[in-house]
Amino acid sequence: MVLNHSAEQVLKTLENAGFKAYIVGGAVRDSIMGISPSDYDIATNAKPYQVKSLFPRTIDTGLKHGTVTVVCNKTGFEVTTFRTEGEYKDMRHPESVSYVDDIETDLKRRDFTVNAMAYSLDGGFLDFFGGISDIDKKVIRCVGDSEKRFKEDALRMLRAVRFAACLDFEIDEDAVSAIKKCSVLIKNVSGERILSELNKILLSDNPEKIYLLYKTGLMRYVLDDLFPCFSTEQNNKYHIYNVGEHIIQSVKNTPKDLILRWAALLHDVGKPVCQSRDANGIYHFYGHHKESMRIADDLLHRLRMDKDSIHDILVLIENHDVHMDTSSTAVKRMLARTGETLFFKLLELQEADNKAKNPLYINDRLAKIRKVRERAQQIIAEGQPYTVSQLQINGRDLIKLGYRAGREIGDALKYLLNEVLIDPSLNNREYLIKRAIVLKRGRQLR
Repeated sequence: MVLNHSAEQVLKTLENAGFKAYIVGGAVRDSIMGISPSDYDIATNAKPYQVKSLFPRTIDTGLKHGTVTVVCNKTGFEVTTFRTEGEYKDMRHPESVSYVDDIETDLKRRDFTVNAMAYSLDGGFLDFFGGISDIDKKVIRCVGDSEKRFKEDALRMLRAVRFAACLDFEIDEDAVSAIKKCSVLIKNVSGERILSELNKILLSDNPEKIYLLYKTGLMRYVLDDLFPCFSTEQNNKYHIYNVGEHIIQSVKNTPKDLILRWAALLHDVGKPVCQSRDANGIYHFYGHHKESMRIADDLLHRLRMDKDSIHDILVLIENHDVHMDTSSTAVKRMLARTGETLFFKLLELQEADNKAKNPLYINDRLAKIRKVRERAQQIIAEGQPYTVSQLQINGRDLIKLGYRAGREIGDALKYLLNEVLIDPSLNNREYLIKRAIVLKRGRQLR
């Protein structure tokens, strides 16, 4: 295992003082998989007070559970004493920990075999539970009894899905069965912790594996409004998947952007409520974008997502089904409505959405989206105005012309912007002031 200098220095300091010391967890797994570790956790038989005495700078990050953060060359390393754990009454944290002297007992308490390996400078890799074999098989398997592991810490069920997505592994069937039995226990985990795991799944290279939430039963409790989508059919020629399957394909088609992937995940979540059928047996989902916005707003607030992210996701959901004209005026109106950044994300969402439909009918739509993107890029490159703030006149100018502050000014600026959207050459101060005077006189005559 290739260690960075600081991690090796921490291990050597502990070993030179007569203690056992191992790299554990994700760093070992990643190294075996040929991935450079982003950080290193260390396990030792040294007690926390002994660790603190060996290093000039430490932080008491988790003394209750035997963890001290050692700062070496400006890098922090969590150093935890070998331990076993007591009962998990809250299904998240052990009531007590007991220190032990051997690494195997310590590793036995961990969640999955791929995370339950260790490495020491002298002894090399230690793998008591078949983690290396499971890496070869690309499988996530629990250490020991799966059901017991999940009842100890309910978040481990979501972590299983996260590792499957991040590593492109499958979850062992015994673990899947255990999650199905224990899935309701995820309700004991905070929204913040659930959101953190969902974000990691969505930002992985395999975001479509969020489907495992449906397969394992977790979706009923963490994304409950998404669950009915998988039994909602879309009986029309433009679709080849049910709503849930279409959503998963849409997520798969999006670039690695958290806002975009959340929008793809929730863009059609309102369809089950809005489903109708016409006289020919064709299904329709009128107004589903508004219902999807309402559901997404409620769900994301329950997960404690930040307000700015929720706002951006809702804007994308609201407009995901808008069929934009390729004219400059139409594109500028949408740019003004969404802002530049969200506008291009909206086009990516629309592409992902359409690619998840019947391929017989998507080419014209995708071509139109490309033309809209090119038009928007041209508008921005040429500096064509599309918002009130880009006008060569502002509210202060209108007040000097006799306009009253408030709605009168707002209406006048919108009117002037509409003219400029059609003809950008009109965005000059002299013309806009003259036009504002004419508008003011017209209002007085009325």
